[in-house]
Amino acid sequence: MSKAFTKESDNNADGDDDDLQLPPIPGGGKNYITPKGYAALRNEWLDLMDNERPKIVEAVFWAASNGDRSENGDYLYGKKRLREIDRRIRFLTKRLEIAEVTNPSVHHGNDQIFFGATVTYADESGEERTVTIMGIDEANSAQGEVSWISPIARTLLKAQTGDVLKLVMPGKVEEIEVLKVSYPAPEVS
Repeated sequence: MSKAFTKESDNNADGDDDDLQLPPIPGGGKNYITPKGYAALRNEWLDLMDNERPKIVEAVFWAASNGDRSENGDYLYGKKRLREIDRRIRFLTKRLEIAEVTNPSVHHGNDQIFFGATVTYADESGEERTVTIMGIDEANSAQGEVSWISPIARTLLKAQTGDVLKLVMPGKVEEIEVLKVSYPAPEVS
């Protein structure tokens, strides 16, 4: 039998870390997102539908009326751009359909980690890092935001201040300690 069809664990000869795996990905096909992230996706969808697409359709119509389409750059570019816009609209439509809008401010004052938490943790070397657990479509790593399905977020979810956790990363396992958990304050309407 080919090695491709067998399960061997050559990289862990001593067997110490057999029980250490990434926590399972949380729950059933939902796209958790903050109200702000949902509004941003919806605004992009509306802009594409109401502004971008009609302009390109008009440009393609004009270019098509100019005659030979095989060498018409405006027509060819317009059709390509229209396909890109339609692809993005389909993507956004699917994302918005499965979106589960979750307001992190409902956990304000809680020290347990849920979606939307801003968490400060220390690694084994004592270096402190702060991350905010966000939706897949809104997380921006340059701003310290991580997706709720990322390994660090999956490790942190449901933990509390003071907990020591094992962060499983490719090639190593590192202990981290949760130092601080915070949530945005509820908005006053």
